[in-house]
Amino acid sequence: MNTILISGGAGFIGSHLVEQMLLNKKNKIVVMDNFNNFYEPALKERNIQELFIIREKENLDDDFLKIYRGDIRDNNFVNEVFDNNRIDIVIHLAAVCGVRPSIENPEEYYNVNVNGSSNLLEACKNRKIQKFIFASSSSIYGNNPKVPFSENDTVDNQISPYAETKKAGEHLCRSYYNLTDMSVACLRFFTVYGPRQRPDLAIHKFTKLIFNNQEIPFYGNGDTERDYTYIDDVIEGIIKTIEWIKQDHKKFEIFNLGESNTVSLKLMVKTLENVIGKKAIINPLPMQPGDVIRTYADISKSRKVLGYTPKTDFQEGIIKFVDWYKEMNGL
Repeated sequence: MNTILISGGAGFIGSHLVEQMLLNKKNKIVVMDNFNNFYEPALKERNIQELFIIREKENLDDDFLKIYRGDIRDNNFVNEVFDNNRIDIVIHLAAVCGVRPSIENPEEYYNVNVNGSSNLLEACKNRKIQKFIFASSSSIYGNNPKVPFSENDTVDNQISPYAETKKAGEHLCRSYYNLTDMSVACLRFFTVYGPRQRPDLAIHKFTKLIFNNQEIPFYGNGDTERDYTYIDDVIEGIIKTIEWIKQDHKKFEIFNLGESNTVSLKLMVKTLENVIGKKAIINPLPMQPGDVIRTYADISKSRKVLGYTPKTDFQEGIIKFVDWYKEMNGL
């Protein structure tokens, strides 16, 4: 049985991944998270409580789930966690996220996303941990004129500090792959949504505003497109990557995890209106700096190498998200 360390394990994607792995009962999980105030820390606390409930229901020993609270920029904290656990695989999800805030505070993004990633990679190198999975982002493609976006495309046109930090993270991963016996997978996530989604992200934010009869900020003419990827499909992709990276030979690969289907801003709002049963109050605004025109994943490599098969269409995913939102808010 492996012990898998998940940085950012109390967050949106991380908590879903921990939940699925606890249900699978195949690995012991060590979570690192700083529970910061990028969004309400109480939401992460609720995620963790749900994970402890699952551990209890599944009759798992306490060492199947350990939680460490601290910052990946703190090398003493990182080394303490690694020294107290015999880690086999690291899944590095922790990051300061969001394109627009990175333009206002690039230093914070570089400190966490680059320096923090370096600390984790160095901890792996020093302990000869040979399996590392890094959460990258579709934002790395920038305004790529070629669609769908392929892992082989040139990625030299990022338009936000956040995207730059993810590119730097991928380069760090490749360096440690070249310098050590480490196998590395970089996963480029495409606009992940679903239950527990961060409240600052569009689908969650718009849902709340529509229910509260408040204006939604509508940037541009509504033709921007996103490859919205339902959380269950992303978790399947990560678990498939774990299976792939457990194979013995050393390797480095980048994989897109998306639905390979684009949805315009106009269609996203219309779908929310139909599912919620209320019209949105639109506040038209100009496009914001850092926003890309579209994201669109070519997932042929992920299908072939990982066996990744996304299954949730956008309408179905929105229904599931709205049902969760209503339950969480007593609606």
